[in-house]
Amino acid sequence: VSHAAARIFREQESGSFVHFTSTSGLIGNFGQANYAAAKLGIVGLSKSIALDMNRFNVRSNCVSPFAWSRLIGTIPADTEAEKIRVARMQQMGPEKIAPLSAFLLSDEAKDVTGQIFAVRMNEIFLMGQSRPLRSIHRDGGWTPQTIAEHGMPALKSSFYKLDRSADIFSWDAI
Repeated sequence: VSHAAARIFREQESGSFVHFTSTSGLIGNFGQANYAAAKLGIVGLSKSIALDMNRFNVRSNCVSPFAWSRLIGTIPADTEAEKIRVARMQQMGPEKIAPLSAFLLSDEAKDVTGQIFAVRMNEIFLMGQSRPLRSIHRDGGWTPQTIAEHGMPALKSSFYKLDRSADIFSWDAI
């Protein structure tokens, strides 16, 4: 659909894509490897479209909705805390996602492109995008051994924890 719309948008020299992603791809979750990979791929697609189509005044953004769907029913809810969290998620409807999507499609969002947003009830989040966190260098290059001895210990304090969406968004939706 994006490919077909791109031709029309390019010809009219305006347009807006809103692609839907998921925190399963942005952050991670249990038991959803295929889904997470596909949803993170959508982020790459949207960002590439934003870069490629910017010269034609075409925008492309992503929205990661927190809304109840059949897929959420596949998320394991083994602990009491997880069961409570899923019950709260069942109260989140698509009507909370629509205002941001409508805004991004409007002329009011003419300067918003290449961004990733999340919507959870009455909260809107601007999500981070991959950027280098830290670098190391070694005159003469690296070997597996020097990486093990010096490289990884130097980088380790900047490693991301193995979090999932529920760990990052640990407070109740507003």
